[in-house]
Amino acid sequence: MFPIRLHFSRDTTVELLRLALPMVVSQGTFAVMIFTDRYFMSQIDPVHMAAALGGGVASFFSFCFFVGLFSYANAMAAQYLGAGEPEKCPKVVTQGLIMTVMSAPFLTLITFLVAGIFETMGHDPEQVELSRIYYLILMSGVLVNLAKTCISSYFAGIGRTKVVMICDVFGLVINVPLSYVMVFGKLGFPELGIVGAGISTVIATILAFLLFVIFYFLKEHRETFSVMRSFALDTRIMKRFWRLGFPSGLELFLNVAAFNLFLLMFQSYGVTEGAAAAIVFNWDILSFIPMIGLNIGIISMIGRFVGSRDMARVDQVITASFAIAMTYACLLAVLYISFRYPLVDVFAPPSGDFTAIREIAAYMMIGLSTYVLADGVIMVTGGVLRGAGDTRWLMIASTTLHWAMLVAQFFIIQVFEFSPKVSWLAFVAMILVIAVVFSLRLRGNRWRDPDVLERVMAE
Repeated sequence: MFPIRLHFSRDTTVELLRLALPMVVSQGTFAVMIFTDRYFMSQIDPVHMAAALGGGVASFFSFCFFVGLFSYANAMAAQYLGAGEPEKCPKVVTQGLIMTVMSAPFLTLITFLVAGIFETMGHDPEQVELSRIYYLILMSGVLVNLAKTCISSYFAGIGRTKVVMICDVFGLVINVPLSYVMVFGKLGFPELGIVGAGISTVIATILAFLLFVIFYFLKEHRETFSVMRSFALDTRIMKRFWRLGFPSGLELFLNVAAFNLFLLMFQSYGVTEGAAAAIVFNWDILSFIPMIGLNIGIISMIGRFVGSRDMARVDQVITASFAIAMTYACLLAVLYISFRYPLVDVFAPPSGDFTAIREIAAYMMIGLSTYVLADGVIMVTGGVLRGAGDTRWLMIASTTLHWAMLVAQFFIIQVFEFSPKVSWLAFVAMILVIAVVFSLRLRGNRWRDPDVLERVMAE
């Protein structure tokens, strides 16, 4: 039996787009910042570009558990709003900020442990040092980054995604020109290279967070959500935050760990292969992260309708989400196949032989076209299940598949020493399997059972 009644609703689609489009812009700013930094590095040399990729992904790996945990503020705030309890929404932020402060010792230890991983993976010595420096700079702003994640997720959950867009665009406007002048030594700044890229990112994050705080304390928002009465420890909400958000955080941590270890193993093929991977994942980020904006909109709407027990509207959101995601993914797939060489050539350095990097990257772009279609399915199904509170199943299924992929990659790269093309095909296959498994879960009854939803909403 297929319990989901696919039904297109113009009003629901418009509402989803209203919520999602600002988040697409918001997540797009993040993509552009990463893309820009790596582009600037490519203009120095392939080693810097590979180092920016390695240091960047290692940084996100180090705090991604907390990102997954605090991002659940989106679903929680939406659920409380749907249940007619708006006064509990800002309490979610307070508990998130308390947990952010409590995370500081763990993050310090993680930073110390991860800083040495680049050398362990056998990378080029020059790349090792550059990756380590970039990583440490990014980690210096981690607490502000997590606080920003919590408050931005909250605004998304209550449907004020334009606030998130404004703040993140503001961060982008600060980051890109500042990165340019600091990387290349313009306007009187010293030429700092990858150090400048890291510092500009931290500064932009701090300023964007401060703008979020200003919006949080504006009179209309302050009065509507009883913000001034929310500044206290609420153990019931914190326990619920932890109960539902912990699986999301652990899922993200384990998945990012698997992905990063795969990427680090892939870079062991050499600088050429590492640079090719950096180029492909640059385009993946630029296209994929806006889809996360849709995912955030889905979580917000599903959470609200689950809170009000309006499952008919849930089905309408699912229908609209698939229509939007698949249209976008198909356009990207055609673009990546048809223009793979010009897209790769964007990252060609001003001098040096780019031929080997170009050929490997162009081949990987073909696989990326399939990858984005599967990602579209994953973003929709994962958003629905997460908004409905089915976070434990998501954690088990997703992490099991990611780590099975990592084991397979170990044998492909380290044991049997197959080519980079074989490794890439295995990675794409894993993404397809995840899409199928998530779709099967969505078709089931378990996540939408009334008794299950009652337990989700319980404090």
